[in-house]
Amino acid sequence: MNTSRRGPATFKLDDPRVEVAAREDAFDEPQMAPEAQLPAVVPAAKRNRWRWGWMFWSSVTALVALALGLSIVKLVEDLFARSQSLGWLALVCAVTAGLALLAVVLREARSLWRLASVDAIRDRAMSAIASDDRAEGQAVVAGLLTLTSGVPRLAQARYRLDGHLGDIIDGRDLVHLAERELMAPLDLEARRLITSAAKRVSVVTALSPRAAIDMLFVLFNALGLMRKLATLYGARPGLLGLIRLFRHTISHLTLTGGMAAGDSLIQQVVGHGLAARLSARLGEGVLNGLLTARLGLAAMDVTRPLPFSALPQPKLNDLAGHLMKGSGADKDGQGQAG
Repeated sequence: MNTSRRGPATFKLDDPRVEVAAREDAFDEPQMAPEAQLPAVVPAAKRNRWRWGWMFWSSVTALVALALGLSIVKLVEDLFARSQSLGWLALVCAVTAGLALLAVVLREARSLWRLASVDAIRDRAMSAIASDDRAEGQAVVAGLLTLTSGVPRLAQARYRLDGHLGDIIDGRDLVHLAERELMAPLDLEARRLITSAAKRVSVVTALSPRAAIDMLFVLFNALGLMRKLATLYGARPGLLGLIRLFRHTISHLTLTGGMAAGDSLIQQVVGHGLAARLSARLGEGVLNGLLTARLGLAAMDVTRPLPFSALPQPKLNDLAGHLMKGSGADKDGQGQAG
């Protein structure tokens, strides 16, 4: 077909002399420039990072276990070579130690599983509150009933709550009902434990002559308080569970503003010189007690299987009055003794 310029003409579509050819510069749809086109959304590939630290400690632990096992075997063989009675005694001790170690490992694994169950129930509860899903709320209540089955003081509350599982209640309201029935009495006991621990730290650090003794006492008291709170809410942690709980509590404190930076009460105590108006040691004891109470409240948030939604969350101001009263009584007692 001749493509030179010519004037307009008419033709029939069925004319055999007419050839229809597509032109690249005619009737093309407008396209975006390459630089203006949106890039395709490609999901980022997961980085498969090799955990060298975990591999190192696992290998070291395995080597230490093998070395210990070989030394025990050699000891038993040597005792058998020296005396049959000593060999049998060593073998019995080794088997007993192995069974006890197995029981400890199983107990630690169970405690870690219970802590994971508490975290899972709390996550599902927050999801049920946000979505108002009735099935999710029922699952949360069922998990709570299983978790608190070993708490005798909640027997009547569990009975009442179990009777509402078949009722037509929204998921959010069901979680709120479970919080009021099961968590309210435990929260009162948790506040009592935190206040008692804070008073104990306040008094001991005010009377202790050494800073090292203060630090050790505060550490052991904090760990004991975390264990008591976790046991109160149904977790019952072992040694590994307590270490994990301590890490979670410190992380929670970091996320919520630190140990004391976010608490107006401690800022007020330091800023207005209340600690300076008291004796130096007594003021230090009051501050240590307040920090212990703050740590206890963070541990309460971590160990509590439900978030604070229907019930008010306790604040440091709620516990400080009892702590100040206890410190004032201690100061009066010291003055009378003097």
